[in-house]
Amino acid sequence: MSAILVINSGSSSLKYSLIDVESERELASGLIERIGQDVSPVSHTIRPQTETDAAPTMLDATYRSEQTVGDHDAAFAVMLEQFASHGPSLADRPPVAVGHRVVHGGARFFAPTLIDDDVERQIDELAVLAPLHNPANLAGIRAAKAVFTGVPHVAVFDTAFHQTLPPSAYTYAIDAALAAEHRVRRYGFHGTSHQYVSERAAAFLGRETSALRQIVFHLGNGASVTAIDGGRSVETSMGLTPLEGLVMGTRSGDIDPAALLHLSRRAGLSIDDLDALLNTRSGLLGLAGRGDMRDVLAAVDEGDEAATLAFEVYVHRLRAYAGAYIAQLGGVDVISFTAGVGENAARVRAEAMATLGFAGVELDPARNEARERGIRLISSDASRVAVLVVPTNEELQIARQTAEHL
Repeated sequence: MSAILVINSGSSSLKYSLIDVESERELASGLIERIGQDVSPVSHTIRPQTETDAAPTMLDATYRSEQTVGDHDAAFAVMLEQFASHGPSLADRPPVAVGHRVVHGGARFFAPTLIDDDVERQIDELAVLAPLHNPANLAGIRAAKAVFTGVPHVAVFDTAFHQTLPPSAYTYAIDAALAAEHRVRRYGFHGTSHQYVSERAAAFLGRETSALRQIVFHLGNGASVTAIDGGRSVETSMGLTPLEGLVMGTRSGDIDPAALLHLSRRAGLSIDDLDALLNTRSGLLGLAGRGDMRDVLAAVDEGDEAATLAFEVYVHRLRAYAGAYIAQLGGVDVISFTAGVGENAARVRAEAMATLGFAGVELDPARNEARERGIRLISSDASRVAVLVVPTNEELQIARQTAEHL
């Protein structure tokens, strides 16, 4: 078998997956979290490699440890160590290509792209639009290219799926000439996840994507929502950068631009101060002092007022976008939740959908609370809208696009 190594290098994590090209089976995967902090959890999972395994998840072997991982170069070295210690051996069977997730492709990259020095330079230039992500993506690219020198490296951009947005959706109402000169427009992000989830949802329901109006909530530390009509992204919450839209772990989401002018004039905050405020000290962290939804919900249960308000603000924004996108689509057939919060926080899903009965949405409480793995239906039998939990698989989507490009 030949395999593609997928690198998803995040702002504080390194996620990787080794995927067989022909069968699309995952041979191994891993996650290194909390890079740059005192202790970094490391997990490496080996999947069964026989074609006849009927239930491969029963035979998975996962190795866990905690290490000190100072930066992304160190994280990449830890990844190689996991493969060397636990397998499968990358030395015996090196990948035929490496696919990299890159968050921001700006107006320059609309499809998977072979990475050369010029592409690296342009990814670096676009870091100003995705300061939490593009630098980390680039660090993963450079670390991988230093080790895997004889294979092609392909960048798959989060923004690509949203290139179908109509001008009315991606255009900001500012001076048109100035916006064109500096390429200021909505780009949208989490595109590989939104595309994968919408296609997976349609297959699960036995429907064609072309026949469905879908809303996908990608709710993790970063969060976005996309309206998908007939398989095409027509509206999405993130904008020029991954800062716009929903409340996130450390990012503010939507805010009146005049609030920033006010803080600059009255509080003396510089541009860099405002950048740090909105990207790293806002969202759930800014409101509740906790950036992880699990910690916020635990504090809510303890009666913490700040956490309760943070949760209510978070849900308020979800409902607002759901209603707006139902209006844009003229109704909705499928609503899917994915990513860490979307897949695991039943209370978030329940509260987000609680006011959408007018649109035919009705959750089944038992289905929603069930702790099952895999794609599943959580709406009631009477619901006119199918509501799903769909585990995302950005790595498989990146591997597919890397293989197709090559």
